[in-house]
Amino acid sequence: MQNQQNQIANPQTGQLPQVKSPDMNDRDFINDGLSTCKYITDSLNIAVREASHIDLHADILQILTETHEGARDLYNLMFQNGWYKLEAAEQQKIDQAFQQFNGYSSQFPY
Repeated sequence: MQNQQNQIANPQTGQLPQVKSPDMNDRDFINDGLSTCKYITDSLNIAVREASHIDLHADILQILTETHEGARDLYNLMFQNGWYKLEAAEQQKIDQAFQQFNGYSSQFPY
């Protein structure tokens, strides 16, 4: 069971049905759009790295940027409606990650 105190979320809007039916509601449609954007950006990241023609590279990069912006907009919409929850990290875990990655900087050549 997830600790409710460690969650970062807005109150959920009252627009969702209490009993889930096969019909898609607003949250379902937005979540589907966000999932699609995530899938597309994964594929576009590969395409932009491997595009050999400069104009093709520029076009794919523009599409990738716009898709990332669309995903962010959908995420913000879900978060604002309380449909996307985040778990707050414990300070000890943050400190451990900082120490781990801060140590990597000594390996840089300059």
